[in-house]
Amino acid sequence: MLPFMSAAQEPRFTRFSLGRVLDDLGMTLLEITHGRVGDTQNIGGVMIYDAVDEPIYPEHAIVLGVGVHDSEALLAMIDRLARETPAAIVVRSPIELDDEARLALDANNIVLLGLARGATWTQLAALLRVLLAEDDFGEARVDSIGGIPSGDLFAVANAISSLLIAPVTIEDRSSRVLAFSEGQEAADPGRAETIIGRRVPARYLQTLTERGVFRDLYRSVDPVLVEEIDLGDESTTQRVAIGVRAGDEVLGSIWAAMDGPLTRERTETLKDAAKLVALHLLRVRAGADVQRRLRTELVSTALEGGTGAREALARLNLAGQAVCVVAAVVTADPERGAELDEQGLTAERERFADAFAVHLSALRPGSAVALLGDTVFGILPSPNDLHGDRAVQTMEDFLDRIGGRTTASIAVGPIAEDLTSLAKSRETVRRVLSALPARMLDAAAAANAPRVARLSDVHAQVLTLELKELMTVRGDEISGPIAVLRAHDLKHKGHLVETLRAWFDHFGDVGQAASALYVHPNTFRYRLRRATEIGGIRLGDADERFSAMLQLRLLGD
Repeated sequence: MLPFMSAAQEPRFTRFSLGRVLDDLGMTLLEITHGRVGDTQNIGGVMIYDAVDEPIYPEHAIVLGVGVHDSEALLAMIDRLARETPAAIVVRSPIELDDEARLALDANNIVLLGLARGATWTQLAALLRVLLAEDDFGEARVDSIGGIPSGDLFAVANAISSLLIAPVTIEDRSSRVLAFSEGQEAADPGRAETIIGRRVPARYLQTLTERGVFRDLYRSVDPVLVEEIDLGDESTTQRVAIGVRAGDEVLGSIWAAMDGPLTRERTETLKDAAKLVALHLLRVRAGADVQRRLRTELVSTALEGGTGAREALARLNLAGQAVCVVAAVVTADPERGAELDEQGLTAERERFADAFAVHLSALRPGSAVALLGDTVFGILPSPNDLHGDRAVQTMEDFLDRIGGRTTASIAVGPIAEDLTSLAKSRETVRRVLSALPARMLDAAAAANAPRVARLSDVHAQVLTLELKELMTVRGDEISGPIAVLRAHDLKHKGHLVETLRAWFDHFGDVGQAASALYVHPNTFRYRLRRATEIGGIRLGDADERFSAMLQLRLLGD
């Protein structure tokens, strides 16, 4: 086996520290422009600086200064962020700093990092969030495999790189980069592009496929020597790759950018490394399942508001702060033209929950999301959001991002500052969901209902639905003038109920009501007069009007 237990390979930094993040990323993307990197304080998240809006920044965050190109803009940014205590600011390299900017950075204990040319902000944000694993929660014992914390693929890649004396990447079956070692800057531009994009570029994949590299890689347990790739205006150095397996299943591969022959020593090293990486990949897979189940249990316990709610919130790192409960329901993809079967709908809900968790971890660091039954629940930290406006906007942005792939509705509960109000917030979102499109059986009403709503947005609809449920439980039926009109319409195939409904819907405007029913105004007036005569309703009486309007709402179409 590989000697992975040497002190030199043990983690040197706190799991979420700035020092650990830079150690994992190496110098491929970021360089330290100014300041001293600490290794003891945890990073709170990754945020993008907005000079116009004022987003909620987690404490000790890495803030991406998109569009900040000079000292003047940097000073303005520092001034706005000072009270937020960021750990680091990232700007595009190169940037010239004046003395005032340096003093401001030092005074606020902020490290300035430079983003390499050619790397996009989107790529950097994605890489940082992967490294920080912002959706982790609670305290757990860290197991080790081969002397390395289980599932820490970046540490594994660094260990293999040290033994092979070559930069290494660990990739999945789709050639997506799962982890990479330090020293990638010593490889060719193709490797740098692979790291930045987190996947092997398509032009290289095509060449590798045509050469039969993947066929050989996944058929053999031995390493494969990959000769240089020459695409005319660009080329790569030699690679040595080996498949990573768990039994007959291929989990991924290891790629080392190194010259020279494939010696016996290198072959044995790579074979041992593949076995170790397989264990870590399986641990990541198993750990994801365990974490999902644990998160579901904790979110459920917290929302119940019972004796275990306080501990559950603490393990979710949400104790002692104001939170907001949101809930989403998913139906079928409208483009498929039919409802999914139960198995397909369950898979759709799980995909939605995962996408929802990723979205909230980016915009609301510290959020906890879980699929409970057929409903996706989320608990969001919500400081300075008393009316839930920011939470609603966050939900709208998410539904815009997933587009028409999934039909979903989201309810936003009131801000909860204690366990009692947390349970009330959960009950509120349950009530709101009943009035949103994905849960409504009335297609016409669903078409006009909002996708995202608070109780204040749909209060009347919620109360109407709850009154209808109460009538069903009690066995009550529609009575009075409306019942008389319904019976008359059924017997004579009349239109008195729809006439009265149209009159109410258009505030007594006969012209508009008649147009809605495609009849002449005189015909409408005649029907309305007949409705009042047969039903015995006095439209001039406010109480009778309200009673009739309410019963028509309960009656539906």
